[in-house]
Amino acid sequence: MAEKNSAHKSNKILLSYEEFQALKDKAAKAEEYFDKLLRIQADFDNYKKRLDRERLEFIKFANEEIIVEILKLLDDFERAVEAGKIKHDFKVLHQGVEMIYKDLKAFLKQKGLREIDAKGKLFDPHEHEAMMQEETDEFPEDHVIEEFQKGYKLNDRIVRPSKVKVAKKPKGEE
Repeated sequence: MAEKNSAHKSNKILLSYEEFQALKDKAAKAEEYFDKLLRIQADFDNYKKRLDRERLEFIKFANEEIIVEILKLLDDFERAVEAGKIKHDFKVLHQGVEMIYKDLKAFLKQKGLREIDAKGKLFDPHEHEAMMQEETDEFPEDHVIEEFQKGYKLNDRIVRPSKVKVAKKPKGEE
């Protein structure tokens, strides 16, 4: 047992009071920095949670402005339908629907929506979706003959390609 104590005592390091005080100060500083780190990490976690809540709230109500504008168009539709019922005049109903159609197109254009010009243009797989091909001499090969459904871009990003019929050379002319 005496050997164990003497071996244990030999592992001790002797420090001067100044060295001990310096180590003690460094340990206190390290503890202070660790506490600051924990607080900053907690603040950052709270910041991330707040950003997530705000992002979800933004997404939830981001379309509110557009919905309010569309409600005006819905009101116009209701008035047109009621006018058609009361007057039993197809012409009045048609004029009302046509006016709403123009207003809707203008609203969407204001929001950045543009039609893709397809008919007569060279087929572009980024803007067009080929639904059919037709052998013909009337149009150059790989040009759009007919547009089945309009395509649209929103601020230069394609949101829906045009569905089209594409010209193909007749078999005997290859």
